[in-house]
Amino acid sequence: MIALSGLLSQILHLVLMLALAPLVVGGVRWLKARLTGHRGASPLQPWRDLARLLRKQPVLAENASPVSSAAPYLALAATLVAAALVPGFAHGMALAPLSDLILIAGLLALARCALVLQGMDAGTAFGGLGAARAASFAALAEPALMVALISLALLAGSTSPEVIGGVLQEGGQGLRVSLGLAAAALMAVALAENARLPVDNPATHLELTMVHEAMLLESSGRHLALWEMQGALQLTLWLALLATIFLPFGTAPAGAGPLAWLLGLAAWGAKLALLGGALAAFECAIAKMRVFRVPEFLGAALLLAMLAAVYLFLSTGLA
Repeated sequence: MIALSGLLSQILHLVLMLALAPLVVGGVRWLKARLTGHRGASPLQPWRDLARLLRKQPVLAENASPVSSAAPYLALAATLVAAALVPGFAHGMALAPLSDLILIAGLLALARCALVLQGMDAGTAFGGLGAARAASFAALAEPALMVALISLALLAGSTSPEVIGGVLQEGGQGLRVSLGLAAAALMAVALAENARLPVDNPATHLELTMVHEAMLLESSGRHLALWEMQGALQLTLWLALLATIFLPFGTAPAGAGPLAWLLGLAAWGAKLALLGGALAAFECAIAKMRVFRVPEFLGAALLLAMLAAVYLFLSTGLA
């Protein structure tokens, strides 16, 4: 019975992640428009754009290799597997034993490599520029991510997000400075990984400043729809991961029935809405930084993650 419950909750989790990903992006865009005094497009607009793009055939550059055709499928598949490993509305899902923060980071890195290859494959100037910037940012973001994950693993004794969330939910660790520093570092990395302000502006097409969009200038039709879905799914994945670790309340226990799932779904939706609203408000209150300031921003994230590890070692040694 527990195995069947875990399988059903895993399937439902994947369906919800795929269904909610465009809605999360659309909701953030709508809320940003409302906060800046505009009417804004419907939160369903990303789904309409995806449906329109999926009906169109992709147009490839003359000198494009099979990489341009395979990259969007590889990136979306890697992100989907990573999303399946992130706990959602219930514990004890079928893939919960395989869930690991290091594995999730590796799958996201694979998706980013596919995106970088996509930007370089056509050989355009802006595609290569965006790929070079994305690779340089990743080289700074990944150390901060790994150090923050190590701090959380030391605190909970595991690299499983479900275990970490369960330990923090029990409250035995109390309020720790290291936990707040790790949270700040992860949020900074999440902004960089999802090409959000202040690292990148997802709404701009100014060639000299864009990073993520520069790598997708040669994508069209079905391939562009896959890239848009991958970006939306990755943003939703990060919001769900932050909610699992730092807001681990209201999640249905392992082996629970449909009633507990409904309560877990309500809590999970509220947490995603809260984090999405915080993202929209943050982006309305801050401007995009210069490209040459991004290494300082990610360097500060690495410093926060290292301080979290140091404070954790000191508090553990003095305990």
